Amino acid sequence: MAVIVTRGLGILFQNVRGGTFHYQYKARDCWRWVKRYLLSDNVIRLMEFQQKKVAIANQMYVSREQYFNNIEEKLRKNELILKDDLKMLLHLCQTPSDVEVAKNLIYRYHSENRNTAFGEFKFGPLFVRLCYELGLEETAEEMVKDQNLKGFFSDSTSFNIVMDMLFMKQRYERALGVLLEMKNQGIKFSKDTYTLAFAVCYKMNNIVKARSIYSHILHTDSKICLNLHVLLLALSGAQQTLLSVLESTVANKVPTFVKKLDISQEVLTAVCKTLEKNLELQRRFEDVCDSLQRSGQITALSLDDMLCQTSNGKKPVNPLLDTRKVSRRTFKPLQSALLSE
Repeated sequence: MAVIVTRGLGILFQNVRGGTFHYQYKARDCWRWVKRYLLSDNVIRLMEFQQKKVAIANQMYVSREQYFNNIEEKLRKNELILKDDLKMLLHLCQTPSDVEVAKNLIYRYHSENRNTAFGEFKFGPLFVRLCYELGLEETAEEMVKDQNLKGFFSDSTSFNIVMDMLFMKQRYERALGVLLEMKNQGIKFSKDTYTLAFAVCYKMNNIVKARSIYSHILHTDSKICLNLHVLLLALSGAQQTLLSVLESTVANKVPTFVKKLDISQEVLTAVCKTLEKNLELQRRFEDVCDSLQRSGQITALSLDDMLCQTSNGKKPVNPLLDTRKVSRRTFKPLQSALLSE
């Protein structure tokens, strides 16, 4: 569980047991357990990546070893590296030594295609998912930060997955370093980026940075955002505002079928400690806690548990309805008759 330790005037959260869950996948003929944290499965897309690897391996007309030999021969002879060469090799990698070959191929491919539009296909997430599968977070971090590859990792997904890997290994400073690199390269932050950054700051007990990141979150009407907001108000000494927020959260008269926002008991305990010297605010706080209890809005989930819960994400009911405006094949505007292409 996450425990609260009083240190001076601040409240430091120490993670004893992160809120994680596990799932299995088969890789290289063995079952491996993988911890999942902040990103949803439809962002990581590990299962989809592994299924693609199996499909490509089954379609090979030469052995995997022979294909790697052919690629290394191309590199030695300084022959042109094609998009399909890189895509195939990334799906055939099984070991860290294979990834080293893939890195060499990426550098060559990027140097040859630096000023070429790649269309809709992005290699960055593909390489990072490979690193995720093999537990190579340092390799992924090194590659997304490499200035010689600037533009290769041109999407937020690549950086987000690297931050997620570093978060899993409790390398929070380095995760923030990836965030800074993302900003320096002009990569647009996504909702997942802000969630990851906020979680990292929370783990580091860096309240100033957390408040700054929270101010950039546009959609704050969620359980996690509410609890983070309450905690930040408590730690920054804004008790009056804090109590007003809690009072406005009470949903006594809301119909049972309407979703209510829950407050973590852990967060309320932290708030209570900041009110110890003010009896008037303490009484007001006790009243609002009673109201939250009656309306069933106090949860035993810790803030750690909330941050580390992974949702499945939203998927279209019918893939044909997941319309695109540009063709994946021709990169030209789609007509309505071509939506099922």
